[in-house]
Amino acid sequence: MIDSSRIPKIPTFTLPALIARVGSRLPQFPHSVNLALALNAAKRMRVLPDETLEQIEGRRFRVTVLDTGMVADFTYSRGAFRPLWNTSGKPDLQFAAPLSAYLQLVSRQEDPDTLFFNRSLSIEGDTELGLRVKNMLDALEWPQFAWQGMRPTFLGRG
Repeated sequence: MIDSSRIPKIPTFTLPALIARVGSRLPQFPHSVNLALALNAAKRMRVLPDETLEQIEGRRFRVTVLDTGMVADFTYSRGAFRPLWNTSGKPDLQFAAPLSAYLQLVSRQEDPDTLFFNRSLSIEGDTELGLRVKNMLDALEWPQFAWQGMRPTFLGRG
């Protein structure tokens, strides 16, 4: 497991509104592709529990980064996360938050409940699905990589 005390504290911040205005006018599909690739990598690393993945089969998700204008639509289907081309209609579950909230969540500096109750993270859609995904996020155990235990040699300790 990653030692989160070694990760620099991520402050709460909001990017300038201009970034969201420009970002929302750019094509959004690349964000969906990149998020699906990252989630598939996490699946291959066995970070995401198979039990939860089975429960989200065929469901549609949307992740919105409010202060960048980024929107990623994806699904979990036939054993893999897949970007969605057709984003018409309402997703089964939608997350919306500023970039800093997502960074705090991924680095385990904040949990989804705290972000939600502090109104930093908005969750809309299927309540049961939302609880499953929230519980999966709470239970994530990031693996320790070999390079994370290494100390830089210039400090005289390596």
